[in-house]
Amino acid sequence: MLWAIRTKPTERRESKLSRLSYALLVPPGFYLLFARRVPIHWLNAQVLPDVAWVREAAVALTAAGLLFAIWARLYLGTNWSGTVTVKVGHELVRSGPYRWVRHPIYSGLLMASLGTAAERGEVRGLIAIAFIYAGFWMKLRTEERFMADVFGSKYAEYKRDTGALIPRVIRGGRDNTHS
Repeated sequence: MLWAIRTKPTERRESKLSRLSYALLVPPGFYLLFARRVPIHWLNAQVLPDVAWVREAAVALTAAGLLFAIWARLYLGTNWSGTVTVKVGHELVRSGPYRWVRHPIYSGLLMASLGTAAERGEVRGLIAIAFIYAGFWMKLRTEERFMADVFGSKYAEYKRDTGALIPRVIRGGRDNTHS
């Protein structure tokens, strides 16, 4: 929240209905990840072995994801917003983690969520990831429309060169926003 204080003023903001479309998906995902137990018992069923190496790998994945998201947030600087906006004097950031993916904050948070789900090792972790992914995907599609409106061909080129959430191995080529 402190980082939000030092951002540029907003020029354009998504509608409340647009925000609601993804805001209804992410909180249930986080609830499933972080609740001690959920009342639907089969969701608490163990699907990964409860062994040290799985827990250690899961914690490492969570930490790596959080660090990546924080790095991306710091790199975005005053262009950041918790909702989909265009800032006054908005810049197209293509360096740092943004040289690999267009939405590295979401990439990092998804990686951290995947690590948390693996550490839990329960069915609900898989469902949580699906909810969180769906919410982030809906939000990033709105962001992509905003950025295309503002930056036009520069954003189209950026989309060709990077993945949305996962880095592209092959640069250029067809416009595939499902990466």
